[in-house]
Amino acid sequence: MKRKIGLVLIFGILMSCGTKKEKEVAPKSSELPIAGTWQLLKGTLIEKGDTTVTNYTKNTSFIKIINDTHFAFLQHDLSKGKDTPAVYVSGGGRYSLKDSSYTEHLEYCSAREWEGNDFNFTITIKNDTLTQSGVEKIDSAGINRLNIEKYVRVKK
Repeated sequence: MKRKIGLVLIFGILMSCGTKKEKEVAPKSSELPIAGTWQLLKGTLIEKGDTTVTNYTKNTSFIKIINDTHFAFLQHDLSKGKDTPAVYVSGGGRYSLKDSSYTEHLEYCSAREWEGNDFNFTITIKNDTLTQSGVEKIDSAGINRLNIEKYVRVKK
């Protein structure tokens, strides 16, 4: 009897000494590869029937940084205010992503009236290009417009 108990103990010890497998986490097929740094190329705003298209590759730089839980954006003029008005805009907060439905909860923003609002977008990613489209609505600021942005992933 003692011998059987000893064998069971030895077997148990040997089984627990095996190499520990790392937990494999398969990416969800519905998740888009959104994490990274994105350079805004073009923005289109449609408000009250008027369309404004901005090329963000000439006089302005705008990046969006996205990790697993948060996003941040930074924009500034490239002339440092010498030949055009100086511009600096920033903001960030938490986001959620389910399939192609991307929602930003803006917690921090240099335009303070935008803070505390949620913005729902539909996103697509094709190769290194991210396109996001959705309505930006802030009743207290009188903002209600469609925003379409086209980004390219910044290479390491």
